[in-house]
Amino acid sequence: MVEIRTIEKIEEGVLDIIRQLDEYLNALYPPESNHLTPVDEMLSDGFIFLGAYENNMLVGCGGIKIVGSEYAEIKRMYVLPIHRGKGIAKLLLLHLEKAAYERGFFCVRLETGVSQKEAIGLYEKFGYKCIKPFGSYVADPLSLFMEKTKPI
Repeated sequence: MVEIRTIEKIEEGVLDIIRQLDEYLNALYPPESNHLTPVDEMLSDGFIFLGAYENNMLVGCGGIKIVGSEYAEIKRMYVLPIHRGKGIAKLLLLHLEKAAYERGFFCVRLETGVSQKEAIGLYEKFGYKCIKPFGSYVADPLSLFMEKTKPI
């Protein structure tokens, strides 16, 4: 069974999963197209960082960056390759959206890479729509920007 918990400090598996995520993204995209949030920022007050645990082992992660009062941004969504196909990403995404909505946000945004077809499919299935670059992002042919508004 998979359990979703808040990660509040560097614990076993956190640095390793972030390292694997960074290696994965660095293999897909050049540095100027990567927007890698450092671990210390993910553990700060302006961030909600969640972990997916299977048998107490960290197998996935994702975060919500609090961006003013207009929207929350999903960051650092990742599931270890050997644990994919079990619905962990769906569970993480549900918990991340819930965390944003519980804090009063009606809009959730994200940036993902065009080579991450599975992630794009998941976001589309959850109702995310393509938008123009937001916040400090600039147009990039390797990036896709998406948004979902809280259902009424």
